[in-house]
Amino acid sequence: LRSCSPGRARCTNASRRACLVARFGDIYAQERLDAETLLRTYISDIEMVQRIIYIGAVESFHAAKMAYRQFKIRVRDTLSLGHSGPESLEDTVLDYIVRHEDLYDVQASVNEVIRSMNINPKISFPPEIDFIVISPLIRELCRVAFSMQTLIPPLDIAFGTDGELFSETKYYRSFDSDFTAALVAYHVWPALMENDIVIVKGEAVTKR
Repeated sequence: LRSCSPGRARCTNASRRACLVARFGDIYAQERLDAETLLRTYISDIEMVQRIIYIGAVESFHAAKMAYRQFKIRVRDTLSLGHSGPESLEDTVLDYIVRHEDLYDVQASVNEVIRSMNINPKISFPPEIDFIVISPLIRELCRVAFSMQTLIPPLDIAFGTDGELFSETKYYRSFDSDFTAALVAYHVWPALMENDIVIVKGEAVTKR
């Protein structure tokens, strides 16, 4: 194990949170649009393209959170053998993870996301193409989602379902929405949450 810096996680929490929230917004503005442009060369249906990207985002957070939990267990098991304080074991574990996030096997999470997308019944892809074409977007989302788990409190995305009541506090309507419709037809981008409070709105399409 490499050495760790006690107190690092809590001391840097506010600045790391600000950077990660900004990065999440950048991914929405840049990598998401790059992925959309790429997918449109294979798929003419914009709804399917946006569904693919949204499900990719959701699966990326799921895979990264699972990887974080497993990583944290391994670090805790190792550090507990020689832990003597003065910081709590949990703080020492968190400090270590923040200092060594490069040890996160992001490629394993990307592979897991693609596997999950391949069996998702809501999305489909031309047989000659693979979801791996949007792996740059998936990789960035996994990195951000993993880092968000090191925050106090951690950040997560909102759970969304087709047909749910549209929430003005949680989503922006896409430009092609029916602005009089009350229900979400499908989601374009997830909302970012902290303790069940929306801190960055997502995007959804409403239709009658």
